[in-house]
Amino acid sequence: MSNDEATPAEVIEVLEKTGMHGEATQVKCRILEDSNKGRVITRNIMGPVREGDILMLLDTSREAKDISAR
Repeated sequence: MSNDEATPAEVIEVLEKTGMHGEATQVKCRILEDSNKGRVITRNIMGPVREGDILMLLDTSREAKDISAR
């Protein structure tokens, strides 16, 4: 897939590590283009990420589940 099919989203808040071994980070991001422009969604991201980063999302309709209290 090319970046032409991806939608940019800005990371507005880094929530916490998730996954079996803490390999993913849960973030809140704001969609910057597309029909969902301005919508804030929660996603799980692999690799280093910080507030202000721009992610290229292939699917803006899916959202990660909230991490439940332990």
